[in-house]
Amino acid sequence: MMSDEKFQNEIETLDKFITNYCTKNHNNQKDILIIKTYNNQKYKIKTKLCSDCESILRYSTQRLEECPHDIKPRCRKCPSPCYEKQQWKQLAKIMRYSGFQLALNKIKNLIN
Repeated sequence: MMSDEKFQNEIETLDKFITNYCTKNHNNQKDILIIKTYNNQKYKIKTKLCSDCESILRYSTQRLEECPHDIKPRCRKCPSPCYEKQQWKQLAKIMRYSGFQLALNKIKNLIN
């Protein structure tokens, strides 16, 4: 079981990447509140997403919650992947897009 700090960091990263992707590519976002319980701790994710991206975030956080590894590997290097193929492809697309966008924003902020 991963530490509470690691779980918090993982769900924040998922939220940041999916929200960035949704904001840039979709319409009809609505306020979302997702509450997860992990290791007897409650975690709240307050965000704004369309229904498709909300489904991806809910699915991804569920997978994270059920991760059987004590030391969580990166999902792409996991010896026992838990994502369904279609959801994996969707999330990989989102992570590539947002990783690039967030890196560009960071560089722009350093220049300004």
